[in-house]
Amino acid sequence: MAKIPNTMPADVAQAINAMPEPSRARVLQLRDLVLAEASTRGIAPLEETLKWGQPSYLPGRSGTTIRLGADDVTGGAKLFVHCQTSLVDDWRSRFGDRLAYEGNRAVLIDPEGPLPTEELSLCIGAALTYHSSKRAQHG
Repeated sequence: MAKIPNTMPADVAQAINAMPEPSRARVLQLRDLVLAEASTRGIAPLEETLKWGQPSYLPGRSGTTIRLGADDVTGGAKLFVHCQTSLVDDWRSRFGDRLAYEGNRAVLIDPEGPLPTEELSLCIGAALTYHSSKRAQHG
């Protein structure tokens, strides 16, 4: 089982605490999903840090970085992945309008209502294993 950070780095905590509600609550929910999915998939080490001032999760060589940010327009949150991956297009094909998207770089999280946990867990898992999955496909 992968080692999950049991404490949040101080700079990450500061960045999250600076977010307005309800974005902060959504980002914390997304963080929990990222850490849980990394543990489930045995992704270790998962580095928790800041990139561009946002909480970021670096899975090493197995996947691509996930960033979490506030959505200043809706008050919700955003789950970002590298825009040069096919991830958001893959998710759009798989989940359609069950999720909302921003171009080829983010899933938008509504500030209210139930979190689409099942879909987001699958998205997070795909990001955390993006490179190892691509290597397996082209093996």
